[in-house]
Amino acid sequence: MNTRNYVVGIVGATGAVGQELVRLLAERNFPRSELRLFASARSAGKAVTNGSETLVIQEAKPGCFAGVDLAFFAAGGSVTRALAADAIASGCLVIDKSSVHRQQDGVPLVVPEINPEVLRTHKGLIANPNCSTAVMLMGLYPLHRAFGLKRIFVSTYQSVSGTGAEAVRELSDQMAAHAKGEPLTHKVYPYQIAFNCIPQVDTFCADGYTGEEEKMRLESRKIMNLPELKVSATCVRVPVLRAHSVAVSAEFERPVNLAEARAAIAAFPGAELVDDPAAKRYPTPLDFAEKVKCGVGRLRIDTAFDNGLSFWVSGDNLWKGAALNAVQNAELVCREGWLKPAKA
Repeated sequence: MNTRNYVVGIVGATGAVGQELVRLLAERNFPRSELRLFASARSAGKAVTNGSETLVIQEAKPGCFAGVDLAFFAAGGSVTRALAADAIASGCLVIDKSSVHRQQDGVPLVVPEINPEVLRTHKGLIANPNCSTAVMLMGLYPLHRAFGLKRIFVSTYQSVSGTGAEAVRELSDQMAAHAKGEPLTHKVYPYQIAFNCIPQVDTFCADGYTGEEEKMRLESRKIMNLPELKVSATCVRVPVLRAHSVAVSAEFERPVNLAEARAAIAAFPGAELVDDPAAKRYPTPLDFAEKVKCGVGRLRIDTAFDNGLSFWVSGDNLWKGAALNAVQNAELVCREGWLKPAKA
């Protein structure tokens, strides 16, 4: 087991996920000798306090990754396209939050509770899954292991923090304006988000599904190694600040037993079973914001599917859906000595 410390970089350090990465690396005592923060030229030179240390943000540009062992990319697809290859060429392992390389052959797309073994196959780049996919799989995967997954219908309830800081401000401003009796304006979303639900996350594809819905389908197949899995998703933005929720109706190959299903969820390391209808106990976004595990509840035999089960899962989109999953992948890579690319 490797015990050395690493020079770690965060690209997009001023964004919502970047800030959570800084926090989680400190809270989880990640083995680092140095932390370097990178952002746009506009943010370069600004100081960031991280516990007892003060870090100065550097401009993310070609050549900045010299001496960096591992870099988290959390600045969007355009930055990944512009800089990931340069980082890899510098000998740096890139763990990327964007969707740019998730479906690329040879690039591991990893949720460590599900497919950690593929981390060792990386060639300098590891992809992090979409936020709603990662949260959903914390409930779905243990059920797949128990009963053999066949198809799923899912509806998401996604918080505004998944869009970014401007969306969080927009919701807060709309709520404040409503309280004052002032007009509610919107810029980030095509409709007012306060007191509303918007059934569009990402842009529309030719088939009428959105990019987010397509990601849930393709990423679930790749992560669980189920290339023929049938997935129909409807992704919805809701007026919640933090943590996504997903309602899932799943059909399985084998008969479903509620007691076995609850036991499978309870035993899974990424899930917390919160399922007591008599006591009105079930997961909510507020309860699972800033939590490592995702909450799973409302388990019930599905009345439309043969061998079907319906359930609800809530999890932090900035943690398990982004920063935490990336840090967990990095912890495993470093612990097992898989930092350097696998030989071709």
